[in-house]
This record gives sequence, structure tokens and C-alpha cells, in this order.
Amino acid sequence: MPVEPATFLAFVAASVILLAIPGPTVVMVVGQALAHGRRTALASVLGVGLGDLVAATLSLAGIGALLAASAEAFALVKWAGAAYLVFIGLKLWRNPPRPADAVATGVTSGPGRVFRDAFLVTVFNPKGLVFFAAFVPQFIAPGRDYLPQAAVFIMTFVLLGVLNAALYARLASGARSLLTRPRALTIAGRFGGACLVGAGIASALVRRPAS
Repeated sequence: MPVEPATFLAFVAASVILLAIPGPTVVMVVGQALAHGRRTALASVLGVGLGDLVAATLSLAGIGALLAASAEAFALVKWAGAAYLVFIGLKLWRNPPRPADAVATGVTSGPGRVFRDAFLVTVFNPKGLVFFAAFVPQFIAPGRDYLPQAAVFIMTFVLLGVLNAALYARLASGARSLLTRPRALTIAGRFGGACLVGAGIASALVRRPAS
């Protein structure tokens, strides 16, 4: 195994603790699950997983180090991601879902669009890019090959991230199943939109890590 078992378990424990704290991507998954249901939420979860994988790969390629060192690069990616998150939140607020039977027929946003939104929000979260560049190397053993170790840690984190997002989505979609009246669904959809806008604002307020 490329990684010592004790080191691997420590990485898993640290990752679980970090993932349990809801960030912009988790808030987005919850918002989509409340607004559109479990099937659409699953697409959002998969988008988050792919976004984490791409972000981790970019970090290993040096993007994370660039963002940590350059205030301009960090600000550019930060504001792009925050603006997109606010955009889809406002869109959901203005166009809340219809009753459950209409949602089931695909009147609301389709899984493909939700997958795209979740992927882009995750990739454009600079905090995630810097996180991978700063967090993963702490568990790398200098005497072993770097790439096999990094691959194990990245895939483990992505899998844990998907499971975490899926759990949040299941809880949120379960709450949505209790909503049967059009007004209740409208409130849920607008609440989800507000969550997305709030996540975008929170993402915009993330400070550049000290170099």
C-alpha cells in the first residue's frame, strides 16, 4: 500500500471532520434537494464529486500554490465562483418549483443542468483548491513516491465528499417529501435559492490564506 495504515486513518478522520462542516457546495446540494427532489439532488452530488476531483488534480498541478501566493488569482477565482452561485440562487428564487407532480415530469431544472451547476461551483471554489494544496502534503511521507500517495488521498477525500453530500441531500429530500401544497414547495424552492445566494456571499468573503 502506498500509504501507511495509521497515516491513512488519520487522513480519513481529519477529512470527515472537515467535510462535516457545511460549505458552499453542501449548501448548494441541500438547496437543490429541497427545491427539486432526490433525483435532481443526486445529479448535484455527482457534480460535487467530479468538481472535487478536478480541483484536487489542479491543485497537484500547482494551481493551489498559485492561488495561495497570488492575491489577484485568488480574488479572480473567488469572485467568479461566488457570482455564479448567487446567479443560480437568484434564478431558483425567481422560478421556484411547482407542485410535486409537476416536478416529477421534469418541469423544473433537469439533472444535467444541476450537475453542471454543482460541478462549476465546486471547481470555482478557491478555498477547495488551496485546501488540497495545503492539506494533502501534510500526510505525504517524504521517503515514498509522491504520486501514488497523493492519488490515494485525493480519491479517498473525493469519495468521502460524495458520501457526505449524498447524506445531506437525502436528509433534505426527505424533508421535501413532506411538502405537498404548491405554496409549501414555493417556500422550499425560495429557501433553497436563498441558501445558494448566502453560500455565494459567504464564498466571496473567504479571505486569502496567509502565505
